[in-house]
Amino acid sequence: MSTPSFAYELEGEVAVITFDIEGEAVNTLSPAISQEFEALMTKAAADDAARAIVFISGKKDSFIAGAKIDFLSTLKTAAEAVALCRQGQAGFDRLDAFEKPVIAAINGACLGGGLEWALACDYRIATDTPKTSLGLPEVQLGLIPGAGGTQRLPRLIGAQAALDLILTGKSLKAKKALKLGVVDEVVPTPILRQVALRRALEMAEGKLKLDRTRGLSGVAKSRSFKDVLRGLSDQKAWAELALEDNPVGRKVLFDQAKKELLKKTKGRYPAPEKALEVIKTGLDKGLPAGLEAEAQAFGELVVSDVSKRLVEIFFATTALKKDNGTQNPELKPRPVTRLGMVGGGLMGGGIAYVATALQGIPVRLKDRDDAGVGRALAYVRGLYDERVKRKSLTWRERDRQLALVTGTTDYSGFKRAEVVIEAVFEDLKLKHQVLKEVEAAGRPDVIFASNTSSLPITKIAEASRHPETVIGMHYFSPVHKMPLLEIITHKGTADWVTATCVEVGKKQGKTVIVVNDGVGFYTSRILAPYLNEAAFLLAEGADIAELDRALTDFGFPVGPITLLDEVGIDVAAKVSKIMHEAYGDRMLAPATTDALVADGRLGRKAKKGFYTYESGKKKEVDQSIYLMMPRGVERKRVDRAEMAERCVLQMVNEAVRCLGEGILRSPRDGDIGAIFGLGFPPFLGGPFRHAESQGLGRTLQRLEHYQERHGVRFTPAPLFAELVKTGKRFY
Repeated sequence: MSTPSFAYELEGEVAVITFDIEGEAVNTLSPAISQEFEALMTKAAADDAARAIVFISGKKDSFIAGAKIDFLSTLKTAAEAVALCRQGQAGFDRLDAFEKPVIAAINGACLGGGLEWALACDYRIATDTPKTSLGLPEVQLGLIPGAGGTQRLPRLIGAQAALDLILTGKSLKAKKALKLGVVDEVVPTPILRQVALRRALEMAEGKLKLDRTRGLSGVAKSRSFKDVLRGLSDQKAWAELALEDNPVGRKVLFDQAKKELLKKTKGRYPAPEKALEVIKTGLDKGLPAGLEAEAQAFGELVVSDVSKRLVEIFFATTALKKDNGTQNPELKPRPVTRLGMVGGGLMGGGIAYVATALQGIPVRLKDRDDAGVGRALAYVRGLYDERVKRKSLTWRERDRQLALVTGTTDYSGFKRAEVVIEAVFEDLKLKHQVLKEVEAAGRPDVIFASNTSSLPITKIAEASRHPETVIGMHYFSPVHKMPLLEIITHKGTADWVTATCVEVGKKQGKTVIVVNDGVGFYTSRILAPYLNEAAFLLAEGADIAELDRALTDFGFPVGPITLLDEVGIDVAAKVSKIMHEAYGDRMLAPATTDALVADGRLGRKAKKGFYTYESGKKKEVDQSIYLMMPRGVERKRVDRAEMAERCVLQMVNEAVRCLGEGILRSPRDGDIGAIFGLGFPPFLGGPFRHAESQGLGRTLQRLEHYQERHGVRFTPAPLFAELVKTGKRFY
């Protein structure tokens, strides 16, 4: 028997149900899928020849990727979402109580509803491939698990461990999932089906019995007696057991979890808080009450503005994965088998790391002397060592990947590199020199990609014999953590070059946007007026810590003054001058910036900036810096809401200018660039979504208000007035 998405076959005394949605790259869940599976489970229950069930995916390297997100976005009311949730819960309740043993054979992504499905099975086997991951990532979409995940996971692995997974949305590799008790067994991929069939029969025959009673720290009692004894001597384990196993202790656990959660979310993201409440309800009042609380909370969240913004980001990033950055979607990138890297340091080393660790290709790294090469290679090794320490990589795997990075002080080894990226000092003459050297030493069609953050690619390409192969690849620091790659094309850049570099970025794990050339491109250009406005506020008498707090309360990960210290006050001053020269007085920074640089206040790197630094860690505001401000030590209270509004309006206004001038291809790219590159609050959807949610007319009025008070730097972008006049929107 089979249905469009499932196949049912009997192997001996075990019914194997294979999930494989035709024409789709991955399996996802929807009401239609649930109905098909329900029919097959009814058949399995009535099939006397089947003593047990194995559930397996027909997709390569993918079990179930979760619910079908575009279906969720069609839900218009909370009541619709609650009904959907109850339907899913009922289906998994039946699976949980199924009269025959059910084994989930997991290979690849097992996320969201996929893991909830697996949790309702009696036994879970996962493959040891790196592509296997298990998690409940719903909070990343502003939601919570809605098919029993908030109830089954805590009961399986304990509240403490379940909270860590559900509130963060992070996923587990198979070995970690085994250690926590999320899965019962880990096997090599080729024998997954064979082992699943064997375990199914063993359970049917009563030979395999599981004790799901939670042990210390909520881990299932699959550990040896020796392990348990070792756990009894662990104070933390005793504390966790005490907290979870009585109502008073559990209250302490959840109160502390909420306190820590609010430190991170500042109340801006309701989903983790709802998840916390729902999990506690289930543990305090029982499974039925927990499931009902889960359904009600899921319904509220589906129609919330925060979830809508996060889902929009999901669709935007999904669309970018299919975008090659050109007008021709059929254009194929050229193969890249080797990367050249000119300039070490944190940027060069970071790029070399992502190229070897994620793209998996050899990197030839050049610096001006042996010491520079050594520092870059040591930095790469440090990143790999950290992964070994976290046990996400073995030392043998580390050594294999480290062998892909080699260093040089000349251009030996560059002849075979299809792409060469430079990350040298921000000086046009120096970049011209490097470009000429790369073209002399490299292939005739070598792609030269500049990691500049502000210099126009058009000017860099002037020194090239083949300007069509020159492009910008603007990475963000630290490269291994920051998800955005901003690719910059000038008018002469060949489409095949753009498509190739976009593909390189994707393979390095980056979210890639392509923008057109111009001073500052997109991200640096919209960041400059944002930081300038913060500097103006300080010059007017605002308190440094209060200003930073205003923007972190708004939703940014760090405040603008902290960011200036991180970027480097000297770097910001140099970029500001470039912007002022290109765009006039609306990009003029306060004169105090130069005075700070002259005083040696370069930020964290000099251990001297707006804040004091001890052992590299930010401590507190350096009060002596106020003496360098126009108002001296005299400070005045500036309303936090006004400080946040002024800085954010500058960023939004410049983003709209970039769209109107054709620097951006779309509002989508502008929102993704600001969120993934600059930390614009995701729950607001990006500068364009935020402007629309505030009302374009109101946003224009606020710009005009500040223009009257502060002058030309708040002059509204022409596109604002045009959209308000015509009644059009960005989306």
